[in-house]
Amino acid sequence: MSPIPRRTVLKAAAVAGAATTFSWALNDTAQQAAAATGKADEGPVEINWLEEEGLGASPGSTFGVPWAKGRYPADQKFALATADGKDIPVQTWATAKWPDGSLKWTAHAVGPEAGGAKKFTLTTGEPATAAHKVTVKNSGGSITVSTGVITAKIGKTGSSLVTSLTRGSTEIAKNGRLVLIRQGEIEDGDQGQEKYERFESAISKTEVEQSGPVRAVVRIDGKHRHGNRSWLPFSVRLYFYAGAESFRMMHTITFDGTQEPGKASGDFIRGLGVRFTVPMRDETYDRHIRIGGDETGMLREAVKGITGLRRDPGAAVQAAQFEGTKLPDPTTWDQRVTTRLPLIPTWGDYTLSQLSADGFSLRKRTKKGHGWIAAGGGRRASGFGYVGGASGGLSFGLRDFWEKFPAQLDIRGADTDAAEVTLWLWSPEAEPMDLRFYHDGLGQDTFAEQLEGLNITYEDYEPGFGTPYGIARTSELVFWANDSTPSAEALAQQTRTVRTLPQLVAPPSQLIGAGVFGGLFSPVDRSTPAKAKIEDHLDFLFTYYKDQVEMRRWYGFWDYGDIMHSYDPARHQWRYDVGGYAWDNSELSPDLWLWYAYLRSGRADIFRFAEAMTRHTGEVDVYHLGDWAGLGTRHGVQHYADSAKQQRIANTTYRRFYYFLTADERVGDLMRANVDSDETFLGLDPLRKIRTEPYTPDRHALSVGFGTDWSGLVSAWLTEWERGGPQAEKAKARVLGTMETIAAQPNGFVQGSGLYDLDTGKFAVATEPVVSVSHLSGVFGLNELCAELIGLIDMPKFKEAYLDYCRYFNASKTEQAARYGSNFGSLLLFQGHSRMDAYAAVQTGDEKLAARAWEKFYNSDGYKESAPWKTEKVSGPVTTVPGSEANWVYTNDTALYGLAAIENLALVGDHMPA
Repeated sequence: MSPIPRRTVLKAAAVAGAATTFSWALNDTAQQAAAATGKADEGPVEINWLEEEGLGASPGSTFGVPWAKGRYPADQKFALATADGKDIPVQTWATAKWPDGSLKWTAHAVGPEAGGAKKFTLTTGEPATAAHKVTVKNSGGSITVSTGVITAKIGKTGSSLVTSLTRGSTEIAKNGRLVLIRQGEIEDGDQGQEKYERFESAISKTEVEQSGPVRAVVRIDGKHRHGNRSWLPFSVRLYFYAGAESFRMMHTITFDGTQEPGKASGDFIRGLGVRFTVPMRDETYDRHIRIGGDETGMLREAVKGITGLRRDPGAAVQAAQFEGTKLPDPTTWDQRVTTRLPLIPTWGDYTLSQLSADGFSLRKRTKKGHGWIAAGGGRRASGFGYVGGASGGLSFGLRDFWEKFPAQLDIRGADTDAAEVTLWLWSPEAEPMDLRFYHDGLGQDTFAEQLEGLNITYEDYEPGFGTPYGIARTSELVFWANDSTPSAEALAQQTRTVRTLPQLVAPPSQLIGAGVFGGLFSPVDRSTPAKAKIEDHLDFLFTYYKDQVEMRRWYGFWDYGDIMHSYDPARHQWRYDVGGYAWDNSELSPDLWLWYAYLRSGRADIFRFAEAMTRHTGEVDVYHLGDWAGLGTRHGVQHYADSAKQQRIANTTYRRFYYFLTADERVGDLMRANVDSDETFLGLDPLRKIRTEPYTPDRHALSVGFGTDWSGLVSAWLTEWERGGPQAEKAKARVLGTMETIAAQPNGFVQGSGLYDLDTGKFAVATEPVVSVSHLSGVFGLNELCAELIGLIDMPKFKEAYLDYCRYFNASKTEQAARYGSNFGSLLLFQGHSRMDAYAAVQTGDEKLAARAWEKFYNSDGYKESAPWKTEKVSGPVTTVPGSEANWVYTNDTALYGLAAIENLALVGDHMPA
C-alpha cells in the first residue's frame, strides 16, 4: 500500500476548483473517471432526462446544476440548447453560493419547447427568448397568470384558489378550491351515527414567488373553514411554464386537530380533496369521460353513449364518439337513433376509489338519488381523469395515487351545465383518518418505567408525546386545459406524466467534479474484483429494499416513502408492531445513503426512491406546528409515536440533495423552518430521561450535543447561509460561532456537548476536559456536514478537532486513553465510522488511517463479506404474500454499510487491501 501524498490532496482540490485550504480529496481513480466523463468547470454541461420518456405532457421541468467554487459569478447567465443545436428558452436563478460569492448551485426551468429532445447542453450566454412567455399580473382581488396558451385567475381571498382557468376565450374550469370532510366521532362497533361537517378552503395570503419569463410560481396559504371554525392549515403552490397547456399544484396540509388516545371523539378527517367546476357546453353525446385504470388503461365513455344500442347510428359515428371527436349532425345518422335520443340515459356521475394499494373499483350512475352501476375495476389506478367535450375539457391527475391510498376521483353532474371534479387525497369512502396513539401507555408513568419499556420494546414512550399535532403531508397534482377531448396517445402521455413527473438532471460527472456535498462520492467503479464486489453489494441492498416496499406493502397516505427499521426472523416479518423497531424515520441516515447512491450513479430508480423518502421524512416525521416545531420523532410503530423529539430526525442534511437537484420550494420551506429550531432546546431536553446532573434549560446555557444535535442545527444554518435567505447573516454567525467554540473545547468533539447561548450563537468553553463519546454522534450526517464545512471555511482549529475525533473513534482504547486521559468506553458501529478514518486519511495523508478504514469496513461489525448477500424465497403459509427475505438485513447496518462503502471508495478506493 502506498502513502497518500499531499500532492494528491492538492490536486483533487484543484480539480474541484477549491482553494488549497479546501483539502479533501477524491482518489485518483475518481478524478480520472470524472475527467473522462466531462469536467465540471470546462465546456458545456450535458443535461439529460432522468427517465427516457422526455418531457411528455408535463408543463415543464426544473433542475439544478452545481458549479465548482469560483467558477462563475453570481450574475452569470446560462443558455440551453438541444444536442442538435436548437436553442431552448431557459430561466435561471441561483439556489446557493460559495462563501466567496460565486455560484454553487443554479436552478433552470424549461417549458414545452424542450419537448421532444432527449439531450441538452447548458452553456454560459444569453438564454433564448420563448415563443410564449409566462406573464403575471397582480391587481385588485386576484392574480392572473398566462402561459401564452392558458390563463389562470388566482384568488387572494375567499374559498376559490383558481377562480377561472381559460384557454383562449373558452373557460375550461373555475372555482378550484379545497374540500375537507370532518367526522367528529369514531365508533368501533356498528352502532355509530356519524355526523359530518364540510369545510372549504379559506385563503389568508396569496403571493407571487416567481414571475417568469419561463416559470411562474404562486403560493396560496390558508385554512379550511366551516362556519366559525378554521383548521387544517394548507399551503398550495401553483406552477406555470411558458407555452404550457397545463399547470402543476403542490398541496400541503399540516394536521392541527385533536385526537386523544382512548377517546372516540375528535377531529377525524373523512375526506380531503381538491375540487374544480368544469363548464359543460357540448351536447351530451359530445361529452366525454376518461378515467385511468392500470398503467395507461382508460375507461373511455360518453355521457350519452350512442354505441352498443339496438339501433346503429353508423360506424363512423360510433368510432368518432369512442375517439372523442365531435359527432356529425344527428340529422345525418340513422334516424331510428336520432329520433330516440331522449330515451338514452345520460351518465353524469363517476367514481373511482382506491382504498388499498392492491385494488380499485369504478362505478357510475345517471344522477344523484339513483343507483350506482359497476363499471369495472382493477389493481392500481393511475390517478388520472378527464371530463369535457369536443369544445374542450379538464384533464386532472394525482401523483402516487395508489401508493398513498386511500384516494379517489369523482366526477359529478357531467350531464348538467357544470360538472364537478374532485381529486380526493383521502377518500371519503375509506375509514376516517385515525391518528390516535396505538396503546394506553401500559402503566409507564415515570421515566424509570419508560426506560424499562425501552429495554423491552425499544419504544421511548411518554404520555402526551405520541401526538400527530403538527405533522404534515404534501401531494402533487397536475391539470390540463384541453381545447378538445385528447386523443388516445395524448391521454396516455398525460397519464404517464401524472405517474412520473419528467425530471431533467445533470450527470454524475458534474455532481462529482463540482465538489458539492463534501466531495465524498465518486463514480460507480468496477475496475477491480474487490470494488466490483462492493458495487454488487450496494446494488443488492437497494434492490432488496425496493422489493420489500412492494412485498410488505409499505404504502399509504402517511406511510409511503419510509422503510422499516428491523427484521424479525422468527416470524419472517419486519417488526412493524414492535416499539422502536418499526418505521425507520431516518435512523442512522438511510436518506444519505440513497442520495449518495444516486449522485454517483445517476440511476432513476434510486432517485425516485430517495425522492419519496425525502417527501415523507421531511413532512411526516417532523413537527411543523406547536411546541416541537423543528423537531422530528424517533423511529416507532407510528411515525409520531416515540417521545424522543430531536434534531437528528428533522435534520436539514436529508433534504438538501432533493432541493438542490430540483429547486423544490416546499423542501426549501422545510429547510428554512429549521433555522430557528435551536429555540426548541428551551422547551424540551432531549436527555431529560437519563440526565443525572441538575439541569434546567436556560436561554444562555442550553445543553446541546456536538453530534446528533449540532449536525442537524448547523446543516440548517449552512443551507440558509448559502441560499442567501432572510436569516443568512444570523445563520452564518451561528455556523462560524459554533465551529469556533466546539474547536475551543478542552477535548473538542470528544467533549460531547456544551452549553449553548441562543443570543450569541456560541457554546461556552468548558473549563475541564470531559470524554463523552456516543456511537450515534457521527451517524446522522456529522461526517458529511463537517466535510462540507472544512471545505468551505478555513478554520484550522475546527479541522484539527474534527480530525482528532475521526482518528480516535476507531482507535484502540489504549490509544484513546493516551490521547484523552481515558478511553471512550464501549462503542458500536465501527463499520459505519470507517468512513471517518477514510476522511482523516486523505486530509492528513496517513496511509495507516486508510488501512484502518478498510480493516474496520471489512472486519468489525455491520455486514461482512461472509454474509449471504442473497435473498431466500418465502410464501404461504409462512408469509402473507409470496416474496423474498434476507433475514440478516437490518436498516441500521444497511445505511452505515452503504455510506461507508461509497465514501471509502471515493476517498481511499485506491488503497484497498489486496
